[in-house]
Amino acid sequence: MMDQQSAHDLIAAAEDGTDAPSVVLEEFAAGAEEAAAGSPRGLEAVHDVPVTVQAVLGRSRMPIGQLLRLKSGMVVELDRRVGEPVDIFVNNRLIARGEVVMIDHSLGVTLTEVVRPER
Repeated sequence: MMDQQSAHDLIAAAEDGTDAPSVVLEEFAAGAEEAAAGSPRGLEAVHDVPVTVQAVLGRSRMPIGQLLRLKSGMVVELDRRVGEPVDIFVNNRLIARGEVVMIDHSLGVTLTEVVRPER
């Protein structure tokens, strides 16, 4: 691991145009904490990054005039049927499909399929 003096030497060498001292890269084994957490190596840095998660029951298209006439109690027909899986999006990217469930008077989604990205 590089200490502060070594980092300072690299920066000074880069600034004055001289050859920088050689840098040795070390490979570290995965720590016990990572193994216990079960997360892929190196992802700890992004664990606190917020993302938007959406469960999409279905979609509908309508003219703006019809949209403006919607009132409480009116029904909007969606492009899905009862029992079809809902789509789960993370930051507008489809990642899974699932079924709607009720948990303690709240709605949730049980994942039934994880969608692999096309490459």
